[in-house]
Formats: sequence, structure tokens, C-alpha cells
Amino acid sequence: MTLETLEKVKSIVEAALQKKAKDAEVLRLTGLTIMTDYFVICSGESTTQVRTIVDYIEESLRKSGIKPTSIEGYTNSRWVLMDYGDVIVHVFEEETRQYYEIEKLWIDAPRIDIGL
Repeated sequence: MTLETLEKVKSIVEAALQKKAKDAEVLRLTGLTIMTDYFVICSGESTTQVRTIVDYIEESLRKSGIKPTSIEGYTNSRWVLMDYGDVIVHVFEEETRQYYEIEKLWIDAPRIDIGL
């Protein structure tokens, strides 16, 4: 993990936790897929909280000059994907996260403790 990527991951997790995101996880996908190096996955209790978490992550990273290449799912806010290239952020509404169990799809991906 490059220092730049590490800082980005930490900033994303910190921003999510400041808005009371639940069950934040970081998965290292390097060598498992070519789409990205890391997933940050977290949950909100409602679609309103999901939007709040997404907005705050975007605002926090934008202050550092980092912009997502895309944000998908914001309108319904049950599963919002934020693509930052080397890091993809998944912000789920709790029930939707339980339904899709995305972590089980990437069972071989190491979980990263970023010390927050």
C-alpha cells in the first residue's frame, strides 16, 4: 500500500466513522482483481444516514484535492459505491449489506486494520 493510498483509506474510514458509520472494514484486493486495490465497506442505519456518510466522505477528500471518478446508487442510497480508483467505497444501508454479504464474495481478501 502506498503512503498516498494509506492516507486515502484512513481519511475515508475516519470520515465515515465521524458520521457514525457501522462495521467499517477495509479489504485488500491487490492481486485478487484488477479493478481496485482496496474496498472500504461500512453501513448506515437508514438511507438518510447513508447519504450523510457519502456526502461527508466526498467533502473530506475533496478538501485534499481527491475527487471520485464516479458515485453510483446515491438516489436510492441503499448501496452507494464511490470509485476513487485505487480505493472503492461501499456504503450500505444495514439491511442491504446483510442481503448482499459483499464481504463473503471477497473471503480471500485480507482484512486491513488501519488503527482507528
